[in-house]
Parts: sequence; structure tokens; C-alpha cells
Amino acid sequence: MKNLETPPLLKDIIPDSNQRIVELIMNEEFNKLLNDVNENYYYWDKVKYLKTPPSIKPEEVWAIAKIRRKNTPHKIRFGKYQFTWFLNTKIQELLHLFDLNIGGTLESKSVIPKDEKNRYLISSIMEEAIASSQIEGAITTRKKAKEMLRKNINPRNKSEQMIFNNYVLIQQILEWKNDELTENKLLELHKLVTKKTLDHQEDEGRFRNDNEVKVVDVLAGEVVHYPPDFSELKSLITELLSFANTDNKDVFIHPIIKACIIHFMIGYIHPFVDGNGRTARALFYWYLLRKGYWLTEYLSISKMILKSKTQYADAFQYTESDENDLTYFINYQLKTMKLAFDSLREYIQRKIEEKKKITDFIKLDKINDRQALILKWIYEEGSLLLSVKEIETRLSISNQTARTDLQGLVDLGYLDIISINKKTQAFAKSNQFDHLITQKAKQL
Repeated sequence: MKNLETPPLLKDIIPDSNQRIVELIMNEEFNKLLNDVNENYYYWDKVKYLKTPPSIKPEEVWAIAKIRRKNTPHKIRFGKYQFTWFLNTKIQELLHLFDLNIGGTLESKSVIPKDEKNRYLISSIMEEAIASSQIEGAITTRKKAKEMLRKNINPRNKSEQMIFNNYVLIQQILEWKNDELTENKLLELHKLVTKKTLDHQEDEGRFRNDNEVKVVDVLAGEVVHYPPDFSELKSLITELLSFANTDNKDVFIHPIIKACIIHFMIGYIHPFVDGNGRTARALFYWYLLRKGYWLTEYLSISKMILKSKTQYADAFQYTESDENDLTYFINYQLKTMKLAFDSLREYIQRKIEEKKKITDFIKLDKINDRQALILKWIYEEGSLLLSVKEIETRLSISNQTARTDLQGLVDLGYLDIISINKKTQAFAKSNQFDHLITQKAKQL
């Protein structure tokens, strides 16, 4: 996005502040406008175009909204940079929703069917890896990317390498979810996410050592963010790690708010030459998992961000342009989490319906649940070629179990083995498949 218009100064809007403020806050129409602005957390570029009564100027709505926002008790400092946030009712409502449904309650665990957890987890990791890379410019389709990950195909270009790196990164995050974040771990995560994708390999897993890095709006060609001087990185990262690893006993910050702040600060500090966004989104996951928001493992938040990349960029810039008010970013991130949560529930419902559809295949003689699902895939996509590795990944089962399931379907005549090369075999729909399915169906 282009550089934002600077809001008018408060002193220029309400010179005789006390008298005019009293008039405004006693006005019912004004309070409705004010509530709308602060609940939706509009920036000046939207407030200036509000339809207001003749007696009220948009500038006055902005002024009082800013006064209320600036009066927030929620403040934090990293180095010489101070940030604030404002907890309106919409944000509090979403935090409550996530506490009930994404946190560690026993009831919430029923959201994911017990026998399907591993399969959903693999799928969500893939979705997150693909989307987070596409946000940063990876060019490929979801179908091709998933095929690469499922079949364990070596990345063939930078885009595929980015996706593969993200896939490895998220798996590492899951392993470290109970650990504190150290500088070495942060650098290791960056090394994982940028492997073989940077212009200079030596930049993998190290902080930038100059001020050449700037955040540029690609379409407008304008610099929209100058990160802090590289000489400040060491102290800023030390403070951010301390913020992530410890809780202030005197001042409670909701864990999801903290996760949002960590995400934002990696983008703001921009400690690396490249890969800051992917690292920031991974740390958002790490913190929520560490704080017991177990369902985060199954959410693809980046998939939702990908659909609203402009708003994602806006959230960063609104925050910086409006006196480091983090509410813009927090508001965006929580809305995105809600979309990801809703998407997960819809996905699970589709999978439950899909499982009902394989009932007929399960009824076939000598067919287990996994084999029934494989038959369903083949039935729906006759040209599908499956490998042992792909079945192992798709169904989250051991290599031997995948091999046994596929060979069992070969022995029953449903699949044929095709040699791809001297070392690789694939399993495809047999010539007898349709006949066998029809005959078995008649017998049931």
C-alpha cells in the first residue's frame, strides 16, 4: 500500500477542547459514531469519509476516538520504541471465544475426531507451509505443492524450496513448543526457513549487519517501513526473547495478545535480510502452542492471511503510522484466527461427511478403513498414481502399514503396480477395478 495520510493533530481539531468535548460526549449520535470507529478500529483514512450529522465533523470523531485510545493502560516498550493497544469489546469477545475453543479444555478436544488427529495435523501443516510461502511470493498451486510434500519429491525451484522449508520449520516448531525461545533457536528457525532461497547463503541463520533492508510496497514502489538500525538488533531481540519466555507477574497480557505482539515485532524489527514474515508467523504458532492453545496446530492462519494480503500489510502500516498503536494488527490477526477456526470446523464437517461416503467401500470383503479410503480416492480420480510414501504421509501411518495396505489392494485386484523407474513403483487403478466394485456392490 502507499504511504498513509497523516491524521490531523488533536489540538488543531478542538482548540477549545474542554467545552467542545463535553458537547460531543453528551451527543447520542456522536457516541454511536465513536463506538463504531473504536469497535471496528478505523484509521483516519476511513474516519474522514464517515457520514456524520451537520453538527459533527469527522475530524472530531477521530479526535475523541484518539483520546480514548491513547488513554489505554496497555503499553509496552522495546528499546526506545513504545507500543500501545486498546481492548475493545470485539477483541475481548474473540479472546473469550478462542479461550473456550482453541485452548486446553477437555470439551474443545472433541472438535477433532480422535482417530483423525494425525491426518488433520499433517494436512494443516501442509496448508500452513504452502500459504505462508505464497504470502512471500512462492509461485505454485496448492495441488502441485501438496503432491511434492506427500510424495517427498525434492524441490525443483525456489518456490518449492520455500514451501518445503516452511514444512520442515513448522514440524520443528511442534518439537520445540514446550521450550523457551533462545537466540540460537531463533537463528536455527531462520536457517530452516531460508535454506537455499537467499541470494547469499551466508545470510541463512544470521541477523542482518547493515541497514540496506527496507520494506517496500511492490505496486507503489515506495518504502513503507525503515526497520531499526542494525546496531539495535542485539538488544531488541534480547528484550523480545525475554518478553516471549517470561510473564510479568504484575501486568497480565493475554497470551494471544502476546503472540500477536511477537509476530508484529519480528516484522517491525526485521532482524533478517529475508524470511522475516515466515519466521514471524512460525513464532506466532510457537507461542500459542507453548501457552496451551493446542488447536493452533490444526489451524492454517496463513491460508486466511493469503486471502487478505493487502489488509495484512495495512495492519502493519496502520500500527506504525498511528503512533505504534498495535490494536490495528491485533484486530486483524484475531479476525484471521476466527476465519481459520471457522474454516477448520467446516473442513472437519466435510471430512466427517466424506467418511460416511466410504461406508460402501468398507463393506467390501477383506477391506479395512484405510483401504476403503484409498479405493474412494481411486474411484473419484481414476488417473491417480499413489506411492507408498504418499499413503504414509496422507494417512499418517508407518511405511510398512502403507505398503501392506497397497499390496493388499493389489492382491485383491483393485490396484496394479506400475514401475516408474528401477527404484520407484506406483499403484494405479487396475483394469478390473470398475468390474470388481460393481460385482461387490451387487452382492451387498
